[in-house]
Amino acid sequence: MTPKLCIAQEPEADALISRDPFALLVGMLLDQQFPMERAFAGPAKIRDRFGTMDPVEIADADPEAFADLCSTPPAIHRYGRSMAGRVQALAKVVAEQYDGDAARIWTEATSGADLMKRLRELPGFGEQKAKIFVALVAKQLDVKPSGWTKAAGDYSKQGYRSVADVVDPDSLQKVRDFKKAAKAAAKAAKE
Repeated sequence: MTPKLCIAQEPEADALISRDPFALLVGMLLDQQFPMERAFAGPAKIRDRFGTMDPVEIADADPEAFADLCSTPPAIHRYGRSMAGRVQALAKVVAEQYDGDAARIWTEATSGADLMKRLRELPGFGEQKAKIFVALVAKQLDVKPSGWTKAAGDYSKQGYRSVADVVDPDSLQKVRDFKKAAKAAAKAAKE
């Protein structure tokens, strides 16, 4: 049974990231310096404009034309053109290393550490983004390789810390509140 993710807060966009592992991965890629729900709505915009979320086709697309469709308002991200390049780079890795099947990144991971390693090798996935994605697939897709909690760190904990904990509009607001409080605490610590 396909999980029912509710991150984008738009039924069509959430249905896409629920059934298409590459779309979910792209949503995570776009989740930086941009509202979380809009980032996870980005894959639906790409699919609607490009016609598919097939990583092989996206990797092979003309970079200029792909950047144009990603930056056309409403753009997939605040930095639509540069993110288009990142999406294509991610698609290329998924196409070449995972035969176009993004789910293999997490379903074939032998441990939480292996999953972290696989995610860190993806373009645009740093340490924090990889930890959050480990928590996301564990909490919402029930993919829990041995050691996933250690790999995800604090994002594995109960509460509302990241996109991994967003299941409805209320939890989205709680994650926003948590992030706002964390930023305020960090700022106060510097002063």
